Amino acid sequence: MEKTEKGKSSLFTKDFTLVVIGQIISLFGNAVVRFALPLYLLNQTGSSALYGTVMACAFIPMILLSPVGGMIADRMNKRNIMVALDFTTAGLLLGFLLLQGRMNLVFLLTLTLMLLFGIAGAYQPTVQASIPALVGQEHYMQANAVINIVSSFAALLGPVFGGVLYSVYGLIPILEVGFSCFLLSAVMELFIRIPYEKQEASGGIWKIMRQDLGESFHFIRREKPMIGKGLIVTCCVNLFFSALINVGVPYLITEVLPFSDALANRLYGYAEGALAAGGIVGGIGAGILASKLQVKKAGNLLAVAALCLFPVGAALLLTESELTVYLILTVCCFVIMVMATVFSVQIMAFVQTETPKHLVGKVISLCMMLSMCAQPLGSAMYGFLFELFAGREAVVVLAAGAVSLVVAARARSVFSMVTD
Repeated sequence: MEKTEKGKSSLFTKDFTLVVIGQIISLFGNAVVRFALPLYLLNQTGSSALYGTVMACAFIPMILLSPVGGMIADRMNKRNIMVALDFTTAGLLLGFLLLQGRMNLVFLLTLTLMLLFGIAGAYQPTVQASIPALVGQEHYMQANAVINIVSSFAALLGPVFGGVLYSVYGLIPILEVGFSCFLLSAVMELFIRIPYEKQEASGGIWKIMRQDLGESFHFIRREKPMIGKGLIVTCCVNLFFSALINVGVPYLITEVLPFSDALANRLYGYAEGALAAGGIVGGIGAGILASKLQVKKAGNLLAVAALCLFPVGAALLLTESELTVYLILTVCCFVIMVMATVFSVQIMAFVQTETPKHLVGKVISLCMMLSMCAQPLGSAMYGFLFELFAGREAVVVLAAGAVSLVVAARARSVFSMVTD
């Protein structure tokens, strides 16, 4: 035990470094696959409503499995969970390769995306819950920043690489790359050691789940109500803001702006890369400025991100050059992601600091589950809104910007009550 505590005095211990490397490989494969599959559906159907509905369905298992992942993370060896989920994802992609062309496309894509998102929902709480076990509390902010940088770095390379590969060779090579990444990540994670203390359990699995959920709900409502208030703000951000980015960016670039199909797919990959680059810059900034960032000012970050939607709406409304609209959209996406990443790092570090270690996995997963509940609703909503306002997409973007500003103002009010 003394060796573990000593190892925590530095950020990049051997095991934390292996977790980071595993995240790079796994998240790169995830980014490539989750970029290509929805885009393939959008290219084949051209329907924003169907796209939004399928993406909404994909988020449902992520929401349902996120608390399960947190409970398992607190009760089982976190290394084994990561390994099992990566092997499972590799098997899922292999199954898609074998079934493609033999099943209905929409059904197969929906099922695959639901399983991919569900696995991700169980996986991420495990990674977040492992941070307090691998680094000291003084490094929580930096460790979360590193994980966000890795996620953003993978998301930067994934869509750019996937966009080029998809536009030239199609979907199959994308799936082969994803399969290889998950398989390699699973094998590498076998060498990670994460400190683990078995928790006593009484009763069946459903009783344990009810007890864990009840304990987590009680903690965020009664013992740390600020976490609960911040959670409500995050739900609103996901409903009105994040969902717009997830649905609007691919739809505007590939279906609204008059680019050729091949060029549009490639430009969409670059836009996703800009989002990821913003995540990298935000993660680096959060890590460097960790000692100066204050949770009470986190609402200001959301306000800046919300303001970035207005130049996009104005460009759609006033500019005839599709390239100009694309460049404005891409630059704004970059700034939005910088703000969003710093915000996420602050909030995650705040939750980890305020939560006892025996609850951290369950509380994080519960927060992730509840905040993600708004995502499928928002995806479906914006899918139908873009179809309803076809030719007037600027109205949707500007309205979303106005509502997001209201959410940011509420966030400033809520987080200003946090005491450092």
